[in-house]
Amino acid sequence: MDLTASVLSAPASPAADARVLVVLPSLGTSVAALWQQAATELTALSPEMTVIGIDLPGHGRSAPIDVPAGTSVAPRVTMSDLAEAVLGTLDRVLPDVAAPGAPVDLAGDSIGGATALQLALDHGDRFGRIAVFCTGAKIGEASAWEERAQTVATSGTPTQVIGSAQRWFGEGFMDREPEASAALLHSLQDADRFSYAALCYALADFDVRSRLPEITRPLLAVAGSQDQPTPATKLAEIAGEVPGALLEVIDGAAHLVPAEAPVVTAGLLADFLQGKGLGGGAGGTGGVGAAAAGVSETELPTASGPREASRDDVREAGMTVRRQVLSDAHVDRANAKVDDFTSDFQDLITRYAWGEIWARPGLERRMRSAITLTAMIAGGHEAELAMHVKAALRNGLTRNEIKEVLLQSAIYCSVPSANTAFSVASQALAEYEAEENAD
Repeated sequence: MDLTASVLSAPASPAADARVLVVLPSLGTSVAALWQQAATELTALSPEMTVIGIDLPGHGRSAPIDVPAGTSVAPRVTMSDLAEAVLGTLDRVLPDVAAPGAPVDLAGDSIGGATALQLALDHGDRFGRIAVFCTGAKIGEASAWEERAQTVATSGTPTQVIGSAQRWFGEGFMDREPEASAALLHSLQDADRFSYAALCYALADFDVRSRLPEITRPLLAVAGSQDQPTPATKLAEIAGEVPGALLEVIDGAAHLVPAEAPVVTAGLLADFLQGKGLGGGAGGTGGVGAAAAGVSETELPTASGPREASRDDVREAGMTVRRQVLSDAHVDRANAKVDDFTSDFQDLITRYAWGEIWARPGLERRMRSAITLTAMIAGGHEAELAMHVKAALRNGLTRNEIKEVLLQSAIYCSVPSANTAFSVASQALAEYEAEENAD
């Protein structure tokens, strides 16, 4: 893979304390579209900083991956292949932009964050500090990435534009920042289809969850509160397993935090790269950039339970997940009915069901939805089943997958239970579709 690097921002004149930050983009975006504004803001806060962006293969300014003429099949690459290509590019360009021995830090979003984790594991001694945004030690399911790779290799990246527009941005961002969102979506549409598909294969095989404790570099994990592909629990998992790591959640942002919240991103990176906020201990939040607007310091639960979180912290995390899964409208209706008699029960649900269980990173929300649907069918809880059918759609289950859950329940929960479940689910699916069309 032949990758291209660009200087996104640099000091007006060489500084004695100069350092370099390498930034990596997400799948489907160019590094300039995703990181340029944040890089400019960062240099204003840290004038000694040079920010270098490296484009993914076939994205932005990087050349596509070579494929034989006439082929319709993308080559398979791994995250290690991508990490080595990034390192080779960095070795090639560093002498032109930094003095020998200048500290080099690393930041990446989504697949860029996954690449940063791979580099931290394979070449940690080459970097100072590492920040990962909107990513995971494992992202999505292999079968979904395989399917997307085949679709894009055959029909091109424009097939992904509508879905990406829905997943990438927090509520209202496209209306507030039409030029920024258009630039990001154009970079997706212009990306080479075989290179994009090859990176899907890399994500299908990527899983470093068991290796996270091996990372020894100072690490900052940043999540968007509205991120669906890599929800905050994914970043909490990383922060909980990497010794001394920090966790920050950006309120109102989704999957492209550097573009959605460039000022906050710059503030977080400026503080983190200067070594501020590293006293939180293993797995704890350290308050990096606490003064920056929109940053939440809620300590989310991890694979081993809440991380020294207070009752209020767990409740806040639970309410966030509850709204994401059930929708703001549903939660607002439930809250409007709360009175002195029911308030303790609602608090219990929010803290334990949502804050302690649904917020855990051990299972993806798709699987939690499938489990919950089965439990509702087995218990004969029809109203809750309808609610969780809609929640399952929000969590990424398809109509066909919901049907398969119901079919299997006929064997393990009884045919009459499944018969009732199909009736309830059919009505819930129709209501969900009507609500979506109304929006």
